[in-house]
Amino acid sequence: MNAIHTKSTFLYERIRRALQAGRYVPGQRIEPAAMAREFKTSQTPVRLALYRLIGEGMISDHARGGLFVPLLSDLMLRDRYEWMERLLLVACEIGWSETPHRHRKLLTLGDDSDLAKATWKLFDAIAEETGKRSLHDAVRRINDQLAPVRRAKESLIDNVHAEFADLHTAWRDRDVTALKTGISAYHDRRKQLVPKIVALLIEQSEHLH
Repeated sequence: MNAIHTKSTFLYERIRRALQAGRYVPGQRIEPAAMAREFKTSQTPVRLALYRLIGEGMISDHARGGLFVPLLSDLMLRDRYEWMERLLLVACEIGWSETPHRHRKLLTLGDDSDLAKATWKLFDAIAEETGKRSLHDAVRRINDQLAPVRRAKESLIDNVHAEFADLHTAWRDRDVTALKTGISAYHDRRKQLVPKIVALLIEQSEHLH
């Protein structure tokens, strides 16, 4: 049994990273049997990994309909943006350790072509360096849930690299005022575009069927 749980933990990390990387897009069906073949294992550890991801909101269980990457409604997506914004603003209010930290490697991410990945890392760092585990866990969960959406909707928002660069600079310089302003502006832009983002996600999901 321990071997199964060890395998399922490994698969959980692999599948989670694949979801973050956009390998599976919102609305896409997840096939445990296909994953088991891909990873050369039985379906039991795959299903254990998927159940864990269901609990974290990265996969939705439609019972007899199967497992899917969540296709969010307008209300659900707006709620996630609002929750992420509030959590990050709380992190700004708490402040961060002055101790050198592994996340300082973010200083080189301004030119990263993988903007969705860079955004995930930046928001994760803002929360983690507060030293508040519960806050970091909450940001990590919403961050993971929004990762597939970030990749799917990049074409809808102009000047995203400049937007990220401003956030990154404010974080690097520990400019709390600028970072709070940037975080609010970042999420306001996306909340205004929620209907268009959801429509795009639905259109993309229809091409999968």
